[in-house]
Amino acid sequence: MDEDLIPGLGSTQRDDSDEEIEITAAEVLEKLQEAWNNEKFSPELLESKSDLLECMLDQIKGMEKNLERVKQKNLVATFHKLEIDRIRYVLSSYLRTRLQKIEKHVVHILEQEASRDADEPSRLSPEELQYAKEYADNMESLFKSLVLQHMPPNMQSIDRKKSVPRPNLDSYVFFKVLEDQEQVMIDPEEQPIDLEKGAQHIMRYSAVAPLLANGSIALL
Repeated sequence: MDEDLIPGLGSTQRDDSDEEIEITAAEVLEKLQEAWNNEKFSPELLESKSDLLECMLDQIKGMEKNLERVKQKNLVATFHKLEIDRIRYVLSSYLRTRLQKIEKHVVHILEQEASRDADEPSRLSPEELQYAKEYADNMESLFKSLVLQHMPPNMQSIDRKKSVPRPNLDSYVFFKVLEDQEQVMIDPEEQPIDLEKGAQHIMRYSAVAPLLANGSIALL
């Protein structure tokens, strides 16, 4: 991304210790693309990256304002417009992927949210949590009105916890190692292995999910 059209060249983002850190627009975009790929290829819903989304939306607004001030619509301005469109696509695809997962595994996700510890970060943004609750309630109401009310009285109740669709955490994923990892337990029946930075592997998601959560690997 050419940062000449981006005001301030940077944004602030909070890290895990709740401290503000400086981050450039290019770094925000790189992190957003990584989060997008991780979300696309992960079988389960990952932690929301709402801070990245807000940072990137602010950068887009600044870029669009600068483009409006460009009097001559030359080739460079056209390329910047295409770049903005590309970023918007990444943003919308990321959010759409998350909504699809929420709708597919809404009961499971709400169970996780209800059982998580107070110091454990939520996987849902406040807006996503509200959407998940409303979606689950609406689906239950629809099922009752279309099906259950026509069933015998002893079969008109519904238990959300029975036959809940859950993500397949044993599916295989392709990933790249971002940081050296030693003695990683891939299979209880096998010896731990070392993962070298830059190496690429295919393994069960359940074995490497903790590494994905702490940013040691990226899905491809």
